[in-house]
Amino acid sequence: QVTAEPVNLLGYSMGGRLALYFALNYPSLVRSLILESASPGLDGVVAQKERINRDNQLAEAIERDGIELFVDRWERLPLFASQELLPESARAELRRQRLKNRANGLAGSLRGMGTGRQPALWGQLPALKVPLMLLAGELDPKFVGIGRQMAALIDGSRLRVIPHVGHTIHLENPGLFQELILGFLDENSG
Repeated sequence: QVTAEPVNLLGYSMGGRLALYFALNYPSLVRSLILESASPGLDGVVAQKERINRDNQLAEAIERDGIELFVDRWERLPLFASQELLPESARAELRRQRLKNRANGLAGSLRGMGTGRQPALWGQLPALKVPLMLLAGELDPKFVGIGRQMAALIDGSRLRVIPHVGHTIHLENPGLFQELILGFLDENSG
């Protein structure tokens, strides 16, 4: 028997999948949930197996080629193209942080927490009863679509599509991100 006060939980991307899993499996421990650029996972065994294979190949490449080459490729992903709009100093700091990762840590994350490894949660979404705010960046059409699908399945959820930003809303418009988070938490404190 777990006894703890419910928390307000915020998750971004992979962390959002984990936060959603936690909220669905431990609803008494979650007061409210905020998901930024998050997904309930891949639906279907074939899609999951394909993703596991791609993630394993990427993990091997990271271990073989090192962090710098991985970060070079990562920064060129279309998912993060909107980060080019950030000031040069912010991009340099982000790169510095990314380069601090270790190859074995990133590879382990892909192998253990990659999208293909995590269970698909689509079928469980209607059971989610905590206040939920979904955030997606306008320049991230994949996650805007996922957010719309999720909102349609979860009663009382709120989807906010943030203009002029992509996958990393918290970096691309931190002021609005903070305003939305604090407003949501204020509405759902109790």
